[in-house]
Amino acid sequence: METSRATATVSRGRLWAARIAVVIILIGAVWFTLRYRDRFQEWARFGYPAIFLISALTNATLILPLPGLAVTTLAGGMFNPWIVGVVAGLGQAAGELSGYLAGYGGQNLAEELPRYEQIARWIRRYGPAVIFILALVPNPLFDVAGIIAGSTRMPLLYFLLPCAAGKILKNLIAAWAGFYGIELLQRWFGGM
Repeated sequence: METSRATATVSRGRLWAARIAVVIILIGAVWFTLRYRDRFQEWARFGYPAIFLISALTNATLILPLPGLAVTTLAGGMFNPWIVGVVAGLGQAAGELSGYLAGYGGQNLAEELPRYEQIARWIRRYGPAVIFILALVPNPLFDVAGIIAGSTRMPLLYFLLPCAAGKILKNLIAAWAGFYGIELLQRWFGGM
């Protein structure tokens, strides 16, 4: 009983640390974007392939959150937001395969994850709908869900298709926010 309480406390502590890290990273990304916007214009020549690659890499990290949505938001202000949202969403879905494959290859590891039983129960009962909803909402829990989907042997397409759909929708929202919001942010924060 004491061990499970200690594990739950550590898990909650790590979750709060991850949330704080995400907020700090997003604030830093906004500041960096406003400060060095002219440099992003130089990088824009790589276009959509760079957006796909960055999105895949930021989502290939397990548990550690990286600011993939900040890149999508910035790119939405520079490119066609429809294409940015789709390309970034597909890249993020490709990156999430790392978690799925880790779970597929290491079921014992997955069973030690926080909330394993709860998420595994959801995946067994609702399958792709759970993956879609968790992919749509920005949260660090999706990495855990990807690992659990792999460990429960959810068919790859049942994981990948709803994951891509949720990620694309989320990135479309972020890209359009960048399209409409970059000028607004510049007006609010002035000539940083």
